[in-house]
Amino acid sequence: MSASHHNLVLGYHGCHLTIFNEVVRNGGRLEPSKNDYDWLGHGIYFWENSFARAEDWAKKRYGDDGKVIGAVLKLNYCLDLTDFAAVEIVRQGYQSLKDAVGDFGDMPKNQGGKNNLDCAVIEQIHLFNKFNKDDERLEYDSVRGLFPEGKPIYDGSGFSDRTHTQICIRNPGCILGCFAPQRQ
Repeated sequence: MSASHHNLVLGYHGCHLTIFNEVVRNGGRLEPSKNDYDWLGHGIYFWENSFARAEDWAKKRYGDDGKVIGAVLKLNYCLDLTDFAAVEIVRQGYQSLKDAVGDFGDMPKNQGGKNNLDCAVIEQIHLFNKFNKDDERLEYDSVRGLFPEGKPIYDGSGFSDRTHTQICIRNPGCILGCFAPQRQ
């Protein structure tokens, strides 16, 4: 649900070597992703506590130029999708999006590994933030979710080989510092 997270989290961001050098070596900033298919909406994506998963993604995407940036994150005001109470916020976000689209067009769809519908729902929640009536903030600082991905680890398993917790940082101020992580 929406909660203020006071603890620090280690996040790992897979990227191209040029971005790694710009951020880690030159003190630059990570830029938010604004794709229509970004699962947790627009922001800067991190694998929570998983250097290996970030490295796997970066190497598959960029080959030998794939690198990982480590970051110390403070989630602050977080839409935490691992909290059961967040289900109702997302359900209301979907209904709000459906009402907004109305007769003017088709609802986005999740298909082929692209999460257009999920992105639109999360962005709708941020846009209206009407589900946090007791809070004066206009937007969440971060979104956190468990992403079940990959193939079952063994026959009949409920565990998948690429399942991870993903964090989307919307407020760059939540990134307290970046570093070059050591291979783990």
